[in-house]
Amino acid sequence: MDAPVFPTRWRVSAPELIAETFSSRIWKVRREDGSPAIVKALKPFDDVADELRGEHYLAWRRGEGAVRLLGRDGHSMLLEYAGETLLQQVLGEQGDNAATAIAADVMAKLFSPWKDPFPPELQPLSERFSSLFRKAATDRDAGHDSLYVEAAVIADRLLADPHDIRPLHGDLHHDNILHGPRGWLAIDPKGVLGDPGFDAANMFYNPLDRDELCLDPERIAHMAEVFARTLSQTPRAILDHAIAYGCLSASWHHEDDNPVEENRELSIAAAIRAVRPIF
Repeated sequence: MDAPVFPTRWRVSAPELIAETFSSRIWKVRREDGSPAIVKALKPFDDVADELRGEHYLAWRRGEGAVRLLGRDGHSMLLEYAGETLLQQVLGEQGDNAATAIAADVMAKLFSPWKDPFPPELQPLSERFSSLFRKAATDRDAGHDSLYVEAAVIADRLLADPHDIRPLHGDLHHDNILHGPRGWLAIDPKGVLGDPGFDAANMFYNPLDRDELCLDPERIAHMAEVFARTLSQTPRAILDHAIAYGCLSASWHHEDDNPVEENRELSIAAAIRAVRPIF
């Protein structure tokens, strides 16, 4: 691979490729003062707008609870170095409750009062749910009373009566929360606008390699209570967001013809639905 070329004004050197995904290449670089930073270079792909909205979200947060956006150039971003300790590592070493508490603290920072106007580029939550609504309509038309249909009704209700409307990270989970020089910070936001309950939802489905944990009723109930306190909502509302989100994620996998991941999301959503009556 050819050495990357970064804008001269960034004054970075010694690029080291540390990760590559379908959407981007992640380089660790050295700034002029010797401190590390990250360059996220987006590839041309179908949903590049999702990543660019995240850039607007980071600019708006200005480092409160999330990494700082230090520079931008086309489809590349210069980002604060968040550290190397993933929240998933805390789960493995200190247990799930400790990891959940840290996630809640990060959420609290992300939703702390902010005077700046919301970025207009963020994606409305109603638009983000379009895949779920399409799948539910298909099932309903076929006479199939699926979990997708139920989740679409829940999502409709949540969208019609939001607890609050705020800029959302949109993809909070154990691999997007890191610890470094400034403590725990969120990375890789999607840049969504809607009810903060949505930002708690993905945590119920993670880590991706811990299905026994994600399906555990006690863990589901504990997370609902913790995030409800953090976001000043009811545990039942948090679970509703989790059900809606899980079926949204499943609908994306359905569109990608990935039945294994689709069924995983649906099974966890069903486990969450089974816990909801206790609240």
